[in-house]
Amino acid sequence: MASNVKAFYLAAGVVLALTAPASAVDVKLMTGPQGGVWVPLGGQLKDIWEKAVPGLAVQSLPGAGIANVRAIEEDKAEIGFGNSISTVDALAGNEPFKKPHANICNIATFYPQFYQLAVPADSGINSVQDLKGKGVTTQPRGNTGELITAQLLKVNGLSYNDVKMSFVSYTDSVTQMQDGHAVAFGLGTAIPAASIMDLASARPIKLLDLSGSLDGMKKLNPGYTLVTVPKGTYPKQDGDVKVIGYATHIVASCKLPEDMVYAMTKAVAANTSSLGAVHKDMKALTAKAMSEDIGVPFHPGAAKFYKEAGISVKAH
Repeated sequence: MASNVKAFYLAAGVVLALTAPASAVDVKLMTGPQGGVWVPLGGQLKDIWEKAVPGLAVQSLPGAGIANVRAIEEDKAEIGFGNSISTVDALAGNEPFKKPHANICNIATFYPQFYQLAVPADSGINSVQDLKGKGVTTQPRGNTGELITAQLLKVNGLSYNDVKMSFVSYTDSVTQMQDGHAVAFGLGTAIPAASIMDLASARPIKLLDLSGSLDGMKKLNPGYTLVTVPKGTYPKQDGDVKVIGYATHIVASCKLPEDMVYAMTKAVAANTSSLGAVHKDMKALTAKAMSEDIGVPFHPGAAKFYKEAGISVKAH
């Protein structure tokens, strides 16, 4: 598909000269699970990019951080949301990826992600170790949140075999927490997470402090950081909670035309207000923040935009 995109622009003789081409170019944008913020953000990006790039038609599809990167590498999609930690693993060929991925280019870093582990407030569970033998729910395999859940258990001396695991959607995880089939819900997303808000509206919950797991997590992937869920983010949350953090970013096939990705990157920087209406963390996004080095080389088209903004980045 990516080669078809490039061939179209060359054949049209415009290479995105911002004149209407003879026919539409279709690209697939992989977002996230239903109920997460990537889906509505993907819809907003579709609108922004189709206006910025004449003839471009973006098909926004549900996905997941790990699966999105695989899809781009295998030419099944052209653009996707990613998580810094799993994308770095993809480039290196670390598990759960089977080989180094060479067709993954960064476009822009967006905002921090928060891995949150919610438990009933009256459960008596105060640490990851307390989960032994109990029901834990997280996203389907292939989601970044699922990978982090496995790693978090590992650094605390546990595995999936030591708990009663369920790999389901956000909505089903909330249901399992409500009916008592699970006592812990782990997910990686923005804050406040709509699914945790839904859960908190039905019963009092609390987030586990994960600061004690950071050193072990960083040994598995140096991209992990410690981030804070401020008090009041969720109902009856009366204090800040430290959780595991990483970054959301947009990646693309390195095969996409430079001028196309340049126009897309520029359009993101020019439309932070509309993106912020979907997710508040996007309102304060700047070219400098978009160009943050998270260990994934930038697409030459994105690098061209950052260079014009006076920012030097590592390009693919």
